[in-house]
Amino acid sequence: MTPVIITLTLLWVVVICLSVAVLALARQVGVLHERVSPAGALISAAGPGVGEQSPLLEVHALAGNAITVGAKLATGKALLLLFVSQSCPICKKLIPIAMDFAKSERLDVLFVGDDEMSAQQKLIAQFGLAENRFVNGPTVGMAYRVDKLPYAVLLDDLGVIAAKGLVNSREHFESLIIAKETGFASIQSYLKAQPEIVK
Repeated sequence: MTPVIITLTLLWVVVICLSVAVLALARQVGVLHERVSPAGALISAAGPGVGEQSPLLEVHALAGNAITVGAKLATGKALLLLFVSQSCPICKKLIPIAMDFAKSERLDVLFVGDDEMSAQQKLIAQFGLAENRFVNGPTVGMAYRVDKLPYAVLLDDLGVIAAKGLVNSREHFESLIIAKETGFASIQSYLKAQPEIVK
């Protein structure tokens, strides 16, 4: 019986030690979570900046309908331009997230690509995108100087660039909305202006 009692005692000691270690780790994760600043969309210095009027662009969607990018919208509305490609795996992950996010935030979405028509049709079929909300061609990307994907630009109801940047998660989309609401170009610039938040 003595070896059994010793073994059980040692097992309980190990279990108690592991429980203490898990609680300590959980506390440290909580502390780190509070200290780490949220990561927003990565802003590029190229192209028109946040707070500037968007270029006024007359383009045609794949369905043939004319779209004026940068035009005034109904009061309180916003337009999310999402630059995507069939050959971009992150874009494919992000498209459903963008559609769900736009629905919850009541945003109009315009998908923009610059690829072969067959590739874009494949992308549209895969995700059930509307052809009247998909522009294919270099015009829009060149106007905003987009060089990496997936890239998003948020325009307010006056056609002003409210936020922009490289995106790869729902949190990055949310950072665009926060930038629009606070008037800061990015979450990072917002945190720099309020150092007590970082602490």
